[in-house]
Amino acid sequence: MKASNHYETLEVSTTATPEEIKQSYRRLVKLFHPDSKSETADHEQIVRINVAYEVLGDSQRRRSYDQQLNQTFQGKRQQRTANVENNYRHHRQRGQEADEHLQLWIKQVYLPVNRWVYSILTPLREQLDALSADPFDDELMAEFQDYLTDCRLYLNQAQVAFRSFPNPATMAGVAAHLYYCLNQLGDGIEELNFFTLNYDDHYLHTGQELFRIAAGLRREAQHAMKTVA
Repeated sequence: MKASNHYETLEVSTTATPEEIKQSYRRLVKLFHPDSKSETADHEQIVRINVAYEVLGDSQRRRSYDQQLNQTFQGKRQQRTANVENNYRHHRQRGQEADEHLQLWIKQVYLPVNRWVYSILTPLREQLDALSADPFDDELMAEFQDYLTDCRLYLNQAQVAFRSFPNPATMAGVAAHLYYCLNQLGDGIEELNFFTLNYDDHYLHTGQELFRIAAGLRREAQHAMKTVA
């Protein structure tokens, strides 16, 4: 039960006149006095009513009590103000930390991963066009194998960067697209490498399809980045 002050006990306002306080006191005594034999009789309430009237019915004690109430009110208001300010600073700090986390993730993860993925995907068309002149030419095949070696290097760097820093919650979608993009590239590189070993066009076509899927996932990541960054 909420603790009441003397004014609330006597059901009067803090600006009530002495006469209003006396009238309310008499009304409440009749209502709660045990000797009244009424259903509202309440000994504990009568005790509270008497205590309240002893204070508010005396002008000097009332002034002292009003000062205490005012100090209590001011203290609570200051505490509420302090709580609001603390909450504001806390949320502001969390917001700043989240923004710093986001910027670090973009710098240390998104941008370098995106750059290495680009370095893997972009040369493929030119490499395949060159190789198509004569897939059995040792020099052309060696150049294509060098390209795949570079692809593995870029992929490894991208995977290391991707794991180096936890993604912010707001970047979960972007991170998911990048994760699957890297997986597709890894599988695609292996398929293309199988082609260099046995010249089976099945591996060549599968590798190209996996690269195509990876390119689509990269675009999805870029689109998601624009919607949340």
